[in-house]
Amino acid sequence: MVKFSLWSPVMGYELRVERESPLAYAELTTVLAKAGFELRGSHEAAEVLARHGETAHVVASWQGRLSGQPGSDWQVAQLARLCELAGARLVGEDGEVYAIRDGIVEQVNGGSSYEFGKVAEILSTGPTQWSR
Repeated sequence: MVKFSLWSPVMGYELRVERESPLAYAELTTVLAKAGFELRGSHEAAEVLARHGETAHVVASWQGRLSGQPGSDWQVAQLARLCELAGARLVGEDGEVYAIRDGIVEQVNGGSSYEFGKVAEILSTGPTQWSR
């Protein structure tokens, strides 16, 4: 199992993208293109960007592995979309899983779940930062 870290200073804990096989740079570019993400940089160091309106926002970075620092529901939704397309899971350090189910971004931890909201609504709202 390959793990890619996603740490958020706002959330105060680490999220990781997990999948059975490593995500190669060439595969990353294919996945990003399918989802409408942009990739700026090289195979050694790059940023993954998603647009909201005319502005591109960093969702993750690539340095031989994928990592990001979500600070909004919008960024979590973008990361969940990316994981879905890459055949990966977005997992928190307490074992909670962030995923898209029936068009809704949710966090599942054991038998409990929390819905962030509908993907379309979250994405249309944009990257509104969480308050501390």
